[in-house]
Amino acid sequence: MLKAVILIGGPQKGTRFRPLSFEVPKPLFPVAGVPMIQHHIEACAQVPGMQEILLIGFYQPDEALTQFLEAAQQEFNLPVRYLQEFAPLGTGGGLYHFRDQILAGGPEAFFVLNADVCSDFPLSAMLDAHRRQRHPFLLLGTTANRTQSLNYGCIVENPQTHEVLHYVEKPSTFISDIINCGIYLFSPEALTPLRDVFQRNQQERQLCLALGEDPPSLWPGAGTIRLEQDVFSALAGKGQIYVHITEGIWSQIKSAGSALYASRLYLGRYQVTHPERLAKHTPGGPRIRGNVYIHPTAKVAPSAVLGPNVSIGKGVTVGEGVRLRESIVLHGASLQEHTCVLHSIVGWGSTVGRWARVEGTPNDPNPNDPRARMDSESLFKDGKLLPAITILGCRVRIPAEVLILNSIVLPHKELSRSFTNQIIL
Repeated sequence: MLKAVILIGGPQKGTRFRPLSFEVPKPLFPVAGVPMIQHHIEACAQVPGMQEILLIGFYQPDEALTQFLEAAQQEFNLPVRYLQEFAPLGTGGGLYHFRDQILAGGPEAFFVLNADVCSDFPLSAMLDAHRRQRHPFLLLGTTANRTQSLNYGCIVENPQTHEVLHYVEKPSTFISDIINCGIYLFSPEALTPLRDVFQRNQQERQLCLALGEDPPSLWPGAGTIRLEQDVFSALAGKGQIYVHITEGIWSQIKSAGSALYASRLYLGRYQVTHPERLAKHTPGGPRIRGNVYIHPTAKVAPSAVLGPNVSIGKGVTVGEGVRLRESIVLHGASLQEHTCVLHSIVGWGSTVGRWARVEGTPNDPNPNDPRARMDSESLFKDGKLLPAITILGCRVRIPAEVLILNSIVLPHKELSRSFTNQIIL
């Protein structure tokens, strides 16, 4: 039997995702029409022998999370449970803290997936690689160009055996073009090194207290274990960690701009995995260009032109003559007649007035470089707001005939004029 663990983090994370994470936990933000972690759960549910999926994080189990878990259990006919950490425990602390729950029933192995990644999740291929050559840790890796690899965990492998010889998290100089995808397959014995790290942290903390010294300010909290620095870096080259390289789609989802890019990747995958989710061009319906998701409850005027890469949420109203491209429109939003929305995210319950234009600037990877990844987005450079996608927070009202360009509008704002390159507080 197999299990899967999805690490969903907590509210202290996802700050780069604001203002969108104000309304819903980041793991439940809709990407290509469904919550971000539903893509993970769908992939796990398709692996033969999967018995249980566990979510570990520091979020309070609110109504949205509870409803999502209930719906996921019914849809996939699998136990899907949330285990709440008593404090933020890092990428490995939650695995060690809930080790009894993970190992209950004696799983052969368990997948560990970070919630903030977009991927085609080649879990069956990882399982085959693990069964051919059993080791405590199997990491999923992909390639990045030399410059961007510095933003990720870098892996040096033995090309013949695929053993991880060296692992450095976000190195200061070039190490390798193979990067960590944040998707793993662990054997039960992988929890032993986590126990060793936990015990060493406890001993060092007690020693500091016994000597009357305050622990360093950067000291991880009790029970905090960082998989990447504390485990992978320490065990690399010792025959315990191996890597499986994928050439499939992969991207991190750290910011709103990367969510838009991830939505494009998933909509493209729907051609193969879920063609029923993609809107078709029908007589008397809106014009569809490329991959578009429209929720069944949305009302879209027949003269609207949608796509490519558009996701329209529950209860959205799209008026006559609207042009939508490379955008996400969230639950209950209203786009009035002849609005134009490009490279933007329109928040829950927001209204865009007639003939208004909402436009952003994409920050996509270089299409001419097959190894290019999303850059880590910085909002400012030299004191100026960098051009990026436009984000309208929840219940924003945009008046008729204005332009909102490369701007972020916080929730519950009612604008009266055009804005360019601004954060509207």
